[in-house]
Amino acid sequence: MPPLIADFDFDLPPERIAQHPVRPRDSARLLHVTPEGLGDRIVRDLPTLLQPGDILVANDTKVIPAQLAGRRGQARIGITLDQPRPDGTWHALARNARRLRQGDTLSFDGSSDLTATVVERDQDGGIALLFNRHGDAFAKALTEAGALALPPYIRRPAGPMADDAEDYQTVFARRTGAVAAPTAGLHFTPALLAALDQRGIQRVTITLHVGAGTFLPVRDDVTRHRMHAERGEITAEAAAAINQVRQAGGRAIAVGTTSVRLLESAAQEDGTIEPFEGDTSLFILPGYRFRAVDRLMTNFHLPRSTLFMLVCAFAGIERMRAAYAHAIETGYRFYSYGDACLLEPA
Repeated sequence: MPPLIADFDFDLPPERIAQHPVRPRDSARLLHVTPEGLGDRIVRDLPTLLQPGDILVANDTKVIPAQLAGRRGQARIGITLDQPRPDGTWHALARNARRLRQGDTLSFDGSSDLTATVVERDQDGGIALLFNRHGDAFAKALTEAGALALPPYIRRPAGPMADDAEDYQTVFARRTGAVAAPTAGLHFTPALLAALDQRGIQRVTITLHVGAGTFLPVRDDVTRHRMHAERGEITAEAAAAINQVRQAGGRAIAVGTTSVRLLESAAQEDGTIEPFEGDTSLFILPGYRFRAVDRLMTNFHLPRSTLFMLVCAFAGIERMRAAYAHAIETGYRFYSYGDACLLEPA
């Protein structure tokens, strides 16, 4: 029998939703979820919870200022960039999308010369935009005109704060293209990375550009939910490093659900990782057989979300419901700026 949406629901007191990260980042709490029970730790303890010879796999995507205030004549159109497309256009979500037609040209507050042409509309309120700037010129224009598309549960009535520009970027961030941060990576600091190195834990990065679809809720029938595609890459060098560790008896520790989805998208039946470049829309539900991930470090996720469904698939529904109940009762901080958990598989 397929899981029901009610299996992934829970009540979260609003005060448990973190509005700012702790400082330093690696002082966040870490709930260790094992078959034997739960352990309350902090992120700085991570090296002692892993073994020499393991490999940490993190997402090196870099968040862009994806929120734009567009204009078509006198009409104001809120734009959230979602994903770059191979043809050079951007898929975007638009407020007041019904006002837009194919061929319309948008200008943007904060930039004197950035414009975009609507080349396509879809039924879900999405549009494809072709901008008049590309490469470094486009990145510069976004810096001038764009704002971070922070999750709706982070309350910023006046818009993102100055600290958010750094707080919402991971230490791994290298490759520009994400709308939302891969938030498990927010807990890492140079000091923690040095401690992992000293412990003999290898590190490698892969890339999944997180899109705006990550915030879309799941409707009542989980089996009919359609994941938005996100673009990812695993280089041949990264794949070889992961395969070598696992073949030698080490474990792959995925940092975040984005890393899990990309690794599993590239995994063969025997667990071998192949180089990967393209889109993935993999939706992981309980019953899924994991092939490439041995441990998962992740944040605490929204009820009824695809992310909570993934962690339940990895560690078991009942165990994760018990872990979340413990976290709520003992004051863990939830969501993007909140605390973390380290999961061992069911």
